[in-house]
Amino acid sequence: MTANLPRYDKAFDPGPVELHARDVHFDVSDAPLEWIPGHPVPSHVISTLNLFLPEGERWFVRTFNEALPLVRDEQLASAMRGFVGQEAVHADTHDKALRDYLVRGGIDPDPAERQMAWIFRRLLEPRETDSPRKAHKNLTERLWLIAAIEHYTAVLGDFALNSGWARGGAHPGMTDMFQWHGAEEVEHRSVAHEVATYFDNSYLSRIRAMVISILGLFLIISRTTRYLLKADPERNYPFPQVIVGWLRGVRAGHVPSLWSVILTTVPYFSTKYDPADVGSTAQAVAYLAASPGARGGAQ
Repeated sequence: MTANLPRYDKAFDPGPVELHARDVHFDVSDAPLEWIPGHPVPSHVISTLNLFLPEGERWFVRTFNEALPLVRDEQLASAMRGFVGQEAVHADTHDKALRDYLVRGGIDPDPAERQMAWIFRRLLEPRETDSPRKAHKNLTERLWLIAAIEHYTAVLGDFALNSGWARGGAHPGMTDMFQWHGAEEVEHRSVAHEVATYFDNSYLSRIRAMVISILGLFLIISRTTRYLLKADPERNYPFPQVIVGWLRGVRAGHVPSLWSVILTTVPYFSTKYDPADVGSTAQAVAYLAASPGARGGAQ
């Protein structure tokens, strides 16, 4: 049984931790589509986020592996390798668990997965060029996109750790899987920003990437959520019901409010932005040590 851990004051933050992939197993074999009882819309919204993440995280891995040979800072390179290991496990875990979960519930994930594959395997792949300068510029643009997206994965990871899922009787395997993922996102939240800064310490590059990410994530999440709601064989979701379900989920702590997401975006536009200000490393590490599905061993 999972339980929410208390928020930790920054004074208790343990600071940098060594990143490594964990040996994980989550039993979601009996999880219903409405894995948060009484909250079908939040259940689908959270599943949506984790339906498109596997392709995105594999793109993170490919891009970081492309950048790694160019990094001369061994401490940063070590953090990158830890990041890559964690993201690879995230992708594999969600790919299998959520695909089985959706198929078992009568939803075909293939159309959504094909769209994600087109975005991350074609649209965002490296551009072919004979110019080293253009190749480097394209790499830095992709690294800044990853850093911007990782800001939101950290925000959502912090939300997951402090959500109302366990209190609301959510399926323990699904809850643990999402909170494990969230905890690791908080744990490695500074890496992508540090890598992008290493390659191109440009405020304009950072802000441009965030604007693109906001628009892209909004389109992806809204489109994929709409697909899952339409494909649910057990329920019909007219638009007013979706809004009501979302608002009920916000009040219960099952999904973040749109306003809270906007507020977490504002600090990113500051010249003093620091990813470490999102969430608590101490809370993330404590959850990872207690998680039933994350046994803590390095792979």
